[in-house]
Amino acid sequence: MTEPIWEKGYTQNRELSWLQFNARVLEEAEDETVPLLERVKFLSIFTSNLDEFYMIRVGSLGDVAALGGHGVDNKSGLTAKEQLERIYAATAPLYERRDRVFRRVERELGAEGLQRLRMSELTQDEHHYIRQLFRTAIQPLLSPQIVDAHHPFPHLASKTLHVGVRLSRKKSEFWGLIPMPPSVPELLFLPEQNGICRYVPLEEVLLFYADSVFEMYSTLEKVVFCVTRNADINPDDEPFAPDGREIDLRAKMEKLLRERRRLCVVRVELSAPISGHFAELFRKRFDISGEQIFVSCEAPLRMDYAFSLGEHLPEARRAALSDPPFTPQQPAMLLPGQSLLRAALKRDLFLSYPYESMEPFLQMVREAANAPDVLSIRITIYRLARKAKLVDYLCAAAENGKDVTVLIELRARFDEQNNIDWSERLEEAGCKVLYGFEDYKVHSKICLITLRERGALRHVTQIGTGNYNEKTAKQYTDVSLVTADQNIGADAAAFFSNMALGNLEGSYGTLLVAPHQLKKPILARIEEQTALGPNGYILMKFNSLTDIDVIHALSRASQAGVRVELIIRGICCLAPGVPGYTDNITVTSIVGRFLEHSRIFCFGRGEQEHVYISSADMMTRNTVRRVEIACPIRSPEIRRRLHEILDAMLADTVKARVLLPDGTYTKKPPSYEPVCAQVLLMKRAVEAAQQQSTAVPQKKRSLWEKLFHRKGR
Repeated sequence: MTEPIWEKGYTQNRELSWLQFNARVLEEAEDETVPLLERVKFLSIFTSNLDEFYMIRVGSLGDVAALGGHGVDNKSGLTAKEQLERIYAATAPLYERRDRVFRRVERELGAEGLQRLRMSELTQDEHHYIRQLFRTAIQPLLSPQIVDAHHPFPHLASKTLHVGVRLSRKKSEFWGLIPMPPSVPELLFLPEQNGICRYVPLEEVLLFYADSVFEMYSTLEKVVFCVTRNADINPDDEPFAPDGREIDLRAKMEKLLRERRRLCVVRVELSAPISGHFAELFRKRFDISGEQIFVSCEAPLRMDYAFSLGEHLPEARRAALSDPPFTPQQPAMLLPGQSLLRAALKRDLFLSYPYESMEPFLQMVREAANAPDVLSIRITIYRLARKAKLVDYLCAAAENGKDVTVLIELRARFDEQNNIDWSERLEEAGCKVLYGFEDYKVHSKICLITLRERGALRHVTQIGTGNYNEKTAKQYTDVSLVTADQNIGADAAAFFSNMALGNLEGSYGTLLVAPHQLKKPILARIEEQTALGPNGYILMKFNSLTDIDVIHALSRASQAGVRVELIIRGICCLAPGVPGYTDNITVTSIVGRFLEHSRIFCFGRGEQEHVYISSADMMTRNTVRRVEIACPIRSPEIRRRLHEILDAMLADTVKARVLLPDGTYTKKPPSYEPVCAQVLLMKRAVEAAQQQSTAVPQKKRSLWEKLFHRKGR
C-alpha cells in the first residue's frame, strides 16, 4: 500500500500555513525599523486578513464538517473537524500577540502626539465634552433594543460592532443590543491640547453610556462584540433555473450576495473577558463552540481607520512616520511621450508595477479607442478600482464604433457588486460583455488590440500577472508583457473566441491556458529539469503552493539533485529541507511595503532556459479550476529584467524570511550590506527613468499621431 504523502513529512496543511503567513504580516507591525504609521497599517492588514480567512476558509471547512464526512486533507491527513480545532488553537495566540503589538504601537503614537484614550482616562472637562456629543449627535442615531418574547433577536451583519449588555429586571434577564451607528465616525476627536491630538473610539463611548441607554434595567455585564459570518457563497449550487432555462449570471450573483449577509456565524470577537454565564449565552445564540470566541483586550475589533489616522498629524510629522513617498516611474523600455501601442509593433515591451507606471497601458487603451486603424479591443477583467479610467476608455471605444469585448468575472470575491456595476455601464456603452463560466472563474489578465496596418491585420497583446486595477497597480508588484508577436496574438484571438463560445478545451500554440493546458506543460518543464539532475535548475515566484501534483514534481526534482528556488509570499504546503525529499528546495517569503503578487516561472539556465509570466498560482484552484494564462518570454532584454527582480528577491536580507521544515519562518542571517529588494527595485526604477528623460530625444511624430494628440487633449 502506498504511503500517504503527509506521512513522508514534506507537506503541511494549507490553513495552518496561511496562519503562519499572517503572523509574518504581524511581524511587520512589530518591526521598529518600519515607520510607525505603517506599523498601524500592518496591524489593520493582519486584522482584515484574519477576517477574510474566517469568512472564507473557516466558513468552508465548517460546511464540510457539518456534513459529517470523513474525508481528509491530502497534504496533512486531517479531517475538516481536526483542521478547525487546530485553526482555533493557532488563532488564540495571534490575538494575544496582536494585543501586545497594538499596546506598544499605541504608546509610541501617543509619544508622537496622537493619543487614543479610554473613557476612564478622560479629564472632567473631556467627559463633559463627550457627554454633550453623545446626547446631541450620537444618542439620537442609536437603535438599541432588548431581546425577549416580543423583541426577537435581530440579524447581526458580519463584522458590524455592537455593544452587548446582560440586563436584569424583576428577576428576569435580557439581552440588550446597541449597534454602532454607521453615520457616526469611528473615532471621536477631543479639542486639541498643546498640539496633541486625542481621540476616543466610538465603541468605547457607547460601552460607557450603555447603562444610561438601558436605564430602566440593571446592567450585569457589557462588552463590545462582533460576529464573523461564513461568506463562502458557492455559485455552483444553482446552475440552472427551475424551468430549465439558463439563469442570468449577473442576477444569480446579486441573489447570492444577498444570501451571504445571512450565512452562519463562524467566530465571535469580544473586547474584554466575560463571565461563563454570558459566554454561554453567546454560544447558544450563535450556535458556536467556546473555541470560536476570541478576546481582544487591547486592539480594536475593527481597524479600518488605520489608513487615515495619520491625516490628524501635521504634515511634517506624518511624513516622518510614514514610508518615503514613491511615484511609479516612466517604464524603462518606453521613451517619455512615446506611444506604447506603436512601440509594441516594433519590439516586445515590459512593465513592472508598482516601480513603473500603469499609465502607459491605460493610454494605450485610450489611444486604441480613438485610433482609426484599430478595429477591436478585447479584455478580461477580474478586479477594477472603484474609479476606473480603463472603463471610461473601453466605453469610449465602443461609442466610437470599435468592436469591444469585455469578459468580466462577476465572482471575484468581495468585488462582486463592483463588477456587477461596471458590467452594466459597459453594456450601456455598447460593449459586448461576457460573464465567463458556471464552474470556472476567469482569472487571466489579457488584452488584445487588433488593428489594420498596410492592409494586413496585426495584433498587439498585453498579458500580465495582475489586475487592471489603477489603485492596486501602485501597491502590488506585478509584471506585464506588451507584444506584437503574431503567434501570441493568434492565440489571444483564439482565446477570446473560445471564451465567447464557451469552449474551455481550445488548443493554443504558444500560450499555456488553464484549466486544460497549463498544468501539464508546467509539470513537463519540471520533469525536463529533473532529467538533468544536478545540472537542472528551477526558479519560481508565485503567491501560494497547494497543488499536490506540483509538490510531488518539485520533490522528485529535488531528489534528483535539481536546485529548486521558490519565492512564495503566502501559503506553501511544501516543507523544504526535509531529508530525502526536499533537501534541494528553498522557499523565500517577502512581506514588505508592496504586496508581492507577480508570478514568474524559470526552468533551466542560459540559452536553454524557459521563462513564463502568468496569472496563475500553483494552487489547484488556479491550475485546474480557473481560466488562467501563462505566456513565454522570449525577449532577452525582458528575461534580464525578470531575473533582476528575482535576483533582488533572493538577495533580500531585510524583508525576506526563509521557510523551515517545521513550517515556521526565520530571518536570513544579517549581511554586511543589508539588501531590501523592494527598496532596491524602487531605486533602479528612478535611475532608469532619469536616464530615459535625458538619453534619447523624442522622435518626430507621424501626422496621425499629431492629430490624435491634438484630439486627445
